[in-house]
Amino acid sequence: MRQIILTKGEDGFWVVECPSLPGCISQGETKEEAIINIKEAIQLYTECLLEDGIEVPEEKYEAMTIVL
Repeated sequence: MRQIILTKGEDGFWVVECPSLPGCISQGETKEEAIINIKEAIQLYTECLLEDGIEVPEEKYEAMTIVL
């Protein structure tokens, strides 16, 4: 299980990243598409790490939302 951050970009696309996997970023025209795309990106990212003999980082990210 991985946590993701989903934000709306200036171009109207949804940008999504997985903080526990540095550089694992994707996007989509809709939230749903962006989530599907990041799931695929996470899968490929972890497969590449394993193929290269690199340990997959554990999920350690905590999120908090504060309304100001």
